[in-house]
Order: sequence, then C-alpha cells, then structure tokens
Amino acid sequence: MRRCSRTGCANPAVATLTYAYADSTAVVGPLATYSEPHSYDLCEEHAMRLTAPRGWEVVRHQGEFAAPEPSVDDLTALAEAVREAGRADVSPKLPEVPAGTQRRGHLRVLPDPHED
Repeated sequence: MRRCSRTGCANPAVATLTYAYADSTAVVGPLATYSEPHSYDLCEEHAMRLTAPRGWEVVRHQGEFAAPEPSVDDLTALAEAVREAGRADVSPKLPEVPAGTQRRGHLRVLPDPHED
C-alpha cells in the first residue's frame, strides 16, 4: 500500500496528482497503477483540499476515491518472498553463531543469558 506523499501524513494514498506545466493545470485523478517520479500520491483529505497557485486550474476526478485492493500478483509475490526467505538452502553463508543458538529458516533464536 502506498502512502500519501505529503510530509507527515501516514494515510493511504487514493489519488495521484500530476502537473501539466504547459497548461498551468494540476490534475488530481484516481491512484495511478505505478508510482511515477513526477507525480504525487495523495490521501483523500489532501486530494480534496488541494489548491493551485493563482492562474492555475485544478482538474479533479469527480466521484469517490478508493484505496486499491491488493491484486493476486501482489499476494503471490509476497508469498514467494516469504517462501524464499524460509528456505535453508538459499540462505547466505552466516558467521559462526554462539553455542545454544537455534536456527529456524532465516531467523535465529538466541539463548536467554539469564538461564543456567
């Protein structure tokens, strides 16, 4: 999930802002499929409150903004990443570990130093 580009805002992005400099226009539309370097992702509050400088026009999507649902591709990629991380044969060569340490996939369980 992408977050709002506004500093200090942690809300999920539901709209994308792009500028058409030649036309002095700010365009606020539905969230773009991919994050672009010259556009800004905005939460609903910032998308609805956006104003432009004097002489500029704001073209805003009419209707509700909705956060996109995770796609099957996103979920499949996440599941594959978790599987890869859990495979012992793909783990990088790790340095020697202290005695009493147990490994489970890519995680290590360290013994409690206060136990005898």
